Amino acid sequence: MTIIEKIIAQHAQKARVVPGEIVDVEIDARAARDFGGPNVVQHMEKHNLSIDDISKTFFTFDTNPTGSDQKYASNQQVIRNYARKHGIKIFDIDNGIGTHTLISEGLAWPGSTAVTTDSHANILGAIGAFGQGMGDKDIAAAFHKGKVWFKVPQSVKIILTGELPKNVTAKDIVLNLLHQFGAHGLLGYSVEFYGPVVDMLTMDQRITIASMGTEMGVIILLFPPNKEVLDYAESKTGRKIEPVLADVNAVYAEEYEIDASAFVPMVSRPGKPHDTVNIVKEKKVKIDSAFVGSCTNGRMEDMHAVAKVLKDKKIAPGVVLKIVPATDEIWNQCLNEGLIHIFKEAGAMISNAGCAGCAAGQVGQNGPGEVTVSTGNRNFPGKQGKGKVYLASPATVAASAVAGYITTEDDIPVEPAVFEPDGNIGLETNEKITKKNNSEKSVEVAGKVWIVPKDSIDTDMIFHNRYLQVTDSEQMGQYIFDNLEGFEDFSNKVQSGDIVITGANFGSGSSRQQAVDGFLTLGVQAILAQSFGAIYERNAINAALPVLTYNSLESAGIEDGDYIKVNFKTGEIFNETKNKSGQIEPFSEVQMEIYQNGGLF
Repeated sequence: MTIIEKIIAQHAQKARVVPGEIVDVEIDARAARDFGGPNVVQHMEKHNLSIDDISKTFFTFDTNPTGSDQKYASNQQVIRNYARKHGIKIFDIDNGIGTHTLISEGLAWPGSTAVTTDSHANILGAIGAFGQGMGDKDIAAAFHKGKVWFKVPQSVKIILTGELPKNVTAKDIVLNLLHQFGAHGLLGYSVEFYGPVVDMLTMDQRITIASMGTEMGVIILLFPPNKEVLDYAESKTGRKIEPVLADVNAVYAEEYEIDASAFVPMVSRPGKPHDTVNIVKEKKVKIDSAFVGSCTNGRMEDMHAVAKVLKDKKIAPGVVLKIVPATDEIWNQCLNEGLIHIFKEAGAMISNAGCAGCAAGQVGQNGPGEVTVSTGNRNFPGKQGKGKVYLASPATVAASAVAGYITTEDDIPVEPAVFEPDGNIGLETNEKITKKNNSEKSVEVAGKVWIVPKDSIDTDMIFHNRYLQVTDSEQMGQYIFDNLEGFEDFSNKVQSGDIVITGANFGSGSSRQQAVDGFLTLGVQAILAQSFGAIYERNAINAALPVLTYNSLESAGIEDGDYIKVNFKTGEIFNETKNKSGQIEPFSEVQMEIYQNGGLF
């Protein structure tokens, strides 16, 4: 078996599992954040659910660790009250990013399992653990039962050979991989890394790479733990740990051998993390701001890289550099080593530990027309604000902040670039209305088609993160697709009973349940896509929103506005407008069971 198969088998009390098999997996750490956490509490209270094991149940406040937003503050207090009532451990706003906390507190270790409402929980693959981001229904089920259902994924092996160039960082490694595989070239796979380059990677570097697995569409990027990782985990857990390793005859769906000596420093261009190019193509792009942090690059090694660039230098006039360590422990180490002094002397802003730019609740957001270079893992339109976001390594971000434009640490000018006014102020308005969901569920549904001919529509395009505080499902529909170019008025025009057909990798990105529930509010009967983001598919199944995949709809000749019938049980699709038929993937047994139940609960 592969690493993922062994971990799942061990936690499903089975001798062996195979790809495609659906099993109940015991979860070692079950966590919810201040985003998603209030909904978890709501499910627990509404359905009178008990907690399986308090010692394995946690809350982490990382999306708004400043408590700067009233709705977030209210949600955090709801969680605190629930946690006090049941004796649940909270890692509060003074702690840092929850997935990093699981590692630093010894709550996750090589071979363990963990779920949280953070879509980057698969970052735990950095230490050889199984982590998954899930929606609030899944997490509530995990709190209650200690287990979640999971389909065993196929595995892919990537071997990194050659000698890594000295100017190529861990962030550049994953951006090079994104350049090769795109957002869905490895969709739904568990990926294992091997080879001489991998053997030399530190834990911080592994965390950087693993944290962008979600952007690659994978279930997880797994690293067999080395001595550094094992020593760290043993020091945090206080016990001897036996790593879970793949068998020598493990079966992989694909194997790739990649020469890392050909890797170059990269940036992701605004809008798509996988739109990566050699940094030389984007050098001299004028920036307004720079950001260092996130679960991808908020580690101590990242702070050292930034301090090395900033020492005895100043941030370019008019440019803002925001630095957010991943955990309070790292923040304090920066203080003790004098890095905070270097940052402040250079003119940077340092915030307390947390998610920062990736979440709307802390420093890192930008405004309309603003150009930011960031160490984050996402630059979807609107994800880090209304401006444009480039993704790059910590050293590149720091160098760019000093230069005033995108550049590398070995090419910082003597005099920084200055701003020239362009007259674009960037004011905007936004008014929406809500529609009610009056549709009835059935094994066979019929409705008018909406064709949304795009791939990799992420959850920020579906339901933007500026609405994350919305927990009333009746209010969610009005925001669906309002961040998707060409479909901003979707919620005003869609009719109850309509069916959406779209491309590959629909729902990639965040674990937000609202991106599912909003369609239910609008009365959308089904969504057909070539493939779905893993978390989104789970959220839809658990909410009883029919989502189905297809290889081709050519035989059915479906066009926008056609009237079609879809049978969830047989997978038959019939175009009544053109009297043509086709076949798609029907519901799985689990999906049908949850659908007939009206949802997971």
